[in-house]
Amino acid sequence: MLVEFGQGVPGEDAGVLGRAREVDLVAGVRRRRRPGPTRVEGVDRLVPRYRRRRLRAGDKGGALTGPSPVDRGKPGSKIHALSDRGGLPLSVGGSAANTHDSRCLESLLQAIPAVRFRRGPRRRRPDKLYADKGYDYPHLRRMPRQRGIRPRIARRGIESPNRLGRHRWVIERTFAWLTGDRRLTIRYERNPSLYCAFVTLAAALTCHKRYLKLTT
Repeated sequence: MLVEFGQGVPGEDAGVLGRAREVDLVAGVRRRRRPGPTRVEGVDRLVPRYRRRRLRAGDKGGALTGPSPVDRGKPGSKIHALSDRGGLPLSVGGSAANTHDSRCLESLLQAIPAVRFRRGPRRRRPDKLYADKGYDYPHLRRMPRQRGIRPRIARRGIESPNRLGRHRWVIERTFAWLTGDRRLTIRYERNPSLYCAFVTLAAALTCHKRYLKLTT
């Protein structure tokens, strides 16, 4: 999506007959915890059950993942972004790969920061909102109008696909900037908050690089 503003101490484990014991060393204090449950016959030993046997960060899975419709159903995540006319990301987010783009439009608009101009107060509300046909729904057209934003959303079956790139290339370049960081090319974090934090960091670095280019 594209918006346009107007001018203006580690522990140790010991396993004895399926029982687990853990000893923590904290500031010279030796604390012994209660042993874990005994092993149950017939239960697969490779299934993560105890505290030290949970899924690790390198294992596949995690929240905000879903079957990708463009990658043979492999689990993945999707980045949502909203930029200004120059391609600077104003608000970003993440979701499962099978989440429809239109479900994140309102949250992205609410997350727009106050933009400072040379004259006048800071602005949080752009003049126009450009989006592709994936956002062509009546409620998504009403929502920007209620905020005083003019929607410019391509209409399915009416707008010609030949003119799709007139504005879309800006946001596609923004995604190229964000996914240019190796940490976002493949998702390594199972914790969704860490993944979204890296996406936000990539957006901040993109704006910082643009600032340095304009001021040096």
